[in-house]
Amino acid sequence: MPIISNLKIAALVIGIVVAGVVQSDARPQIRKHKATEAEGLSLIEADRTIEGSKIAVRDDGISLSIQSNGLPTHTVGKFPNRDNPYTISAQSYAFSVPKAPTLNKPKPLLRDEAFGVALNGVPFDPEAAEFWQGNPRSGWVYNALGGAVSLGLDANFAHVQPSGAYHYLGLPIGLMEQLGWQSDAASPLIGFASDGFPIYALTADVGGTVIRMTSSYQLKSGERPGGDEPFGPYDGAFQQDFEFVAGSGTLDECNGVMINTADYPTGTYAYFLTDNYPVIPRCLRGASGSGFSKY
Repeated sequence: MPIISNLKIAALVIGIVVAGVVQSDARPQIRKHKATEAEGLSLIEADRTIEGSKIAVRDDGISLSIQSNGLPTHTVGKFPNRDNPYTISAQSYAFSVPKAPTLNKPKPLLRDEAFGVALNGVPFDPEAAEFWQGNPRSGWVYNALGGAVSLGLDANFAHVQPSGAYHYLGLPIGLMEQLGWQSDAASPLIGFASDGFPIYALTADVGGTVIRMTSSYQLKSGERPGGDEPFGPYDGAFQQDFEFVAGSGTLDECNGVMINTADYPTGTYAYFLTDNYPVIPRCLRGASGSGFSKY
């Protein structure tokens, strides 16, 4: 299974080398929001280059170790910006994922846990620390791509944490372009989830036909509870506006499926990034490796 070779090839294509700087322990401040309506996203043009991207990958036969400083080689948006006041800075990531993950029942992604890591060493972290009325216990979490709360995302659907960590909350457009993703071809390998299963984006070859992989999450019908909880129709402003409807898309509740790919010709469980919610999965099917705690 030529995964380590693919990683090395990706590193050459993306032009990255070895890791290294210290990560801040800064935590995001919780803001109080009353917005209840989803809005269209206004993404910041990715027209700026960052120097010094570094990554190193080691395969010991049991696990893949991925060390990086989290700086992408694709262009990024302007940071700081009006809705994201933080500056991108090098981190010191040391991720480790199993090479032979075991498929288990779905396990919700923890709030302080990144979903996975892209081939360029940048984390996939779909959760934003934005809650109804600023209360993490409210049970209502803003959908980072719902537009009700502006997060200053760039055209890679990414922004910056207070620590300076650049991370993807949606489709990593710049990386996909660098890896040669095309709408009429099966997705190249995009990264690895924390449990070691591979991550692809949008498209797959199923029985010799390239198809769009689709989420099985749908907007709930009707209105939110109101009162001490948000009011208004379920429109995608909150994560809780969606529900899993088995069979309504091609993917399971973790945005995954059993599939054969060029990297796994004998078959594997794989996660797919999708156009629609959740875009980046919100649950895992295997035991997490190490290094994915956000703080």
